[in-house]
Amino acid sequence: MPDKMEPASPYGDFVLPFDIAKAGVRGRLVRLDAASARALSAHALPEPAARVAGEAVALGALLGTALKLDGRLTVQTKGDGPLDLITADYYGADELRARGVRGYARLDKARFEALAEKGFATLAGKGVMAITIEPKKGGKTYQGIVELSQDGIGASAETYFSQSEQLPTVIKLAAAPLYVAGDKTPRWRAGGIMLQMTPDAAKAGVESRSDDWERLSILLKTVEDLELVDTSLAPETLLWRLFHEDEVRVQPPEPMVFRCDCDADRITTVLKSYAPEERASLADPDGIIRARCEFCGKTHEITPDSLA
Repeated sequence: MPDKMEPASPYGDFVLPFDIAKAGVRGRLVRLDAASARALSAHALPEPAARVAGEAVALGALLGTALKLDGRLTVQTKGDGPLDLITADYYGADELRARGVRGYARLDKARFEALAEKGFATLAGKGVMAITIEPKKGGKTYQGIVELSQDGIGASAETYFSQSEQLPTVIKLAAAPLYVAGDKTPRWRAGGIMLQMTPDAAKAGVESRSDDWERLSILLKTVEDLELVDTSLAPETLLWRLFHEDEVRVQPPEPMVFRCDCDADRITTVLKSYAPEERASLADPDGIIRARCEFCGKTHEITPDSLA
């Protein structure tokens, strides 16, 4: 699996924070290009399943940056449908690495092919979404779990905020393939936009602000999927299209990359806890244990000497 992808466009691989102060609303716009293409390249998925996986990666970027997290945020769904597992990780920036995302989805191809309708409800089935927050410095790990919405990843996240944070939140996500001449597989782009009432506005409950929230929520839902993934469209232009009647204040964009923190030393430490006969059963005929990362596709080779 090649580590290098085509360079991102000027309007790709970022999260753009913004706020509409008079309405007591804050928001974020994410558009992924090279980051999402790399995240979905480790496994070839049919288009309906890849769309869901791309949306999950975009959601991870929205939520992780909104929390200004220095550690890791994980969005994970488990269901009884053919697409029974989706995992997207967001990593906060540190001294050595930029903020980034990765993703993985598991699909039962036989069950998928048997589906007459391949929408989210039949793909994921009934299940749950878990959002796990792991701060790197200080704080405790937190996990919130909600029932999967039949309306998709974004709707499930809205339920999470309604139940766990008690903050009115509206989210629109999209993912789409870009087909390039000469390439057998598409390059996936993903995007999303989120509006959230600020805690102070939610507590105040002023009627005028409630009216603003309802209006802005309706406007957000009118955004087209193409507008979210179109890397030739400036994000400020999209925000003006949606909220030109309001005073939108845009903050500096936050760059986003593909990032996988899989580590051979960590795998070696885990394998050392196994009994020798268990390790022998995992090894290839040459004695080397080869562990493939499901997120990036990299194969880590663990030699007998490293386990001694």
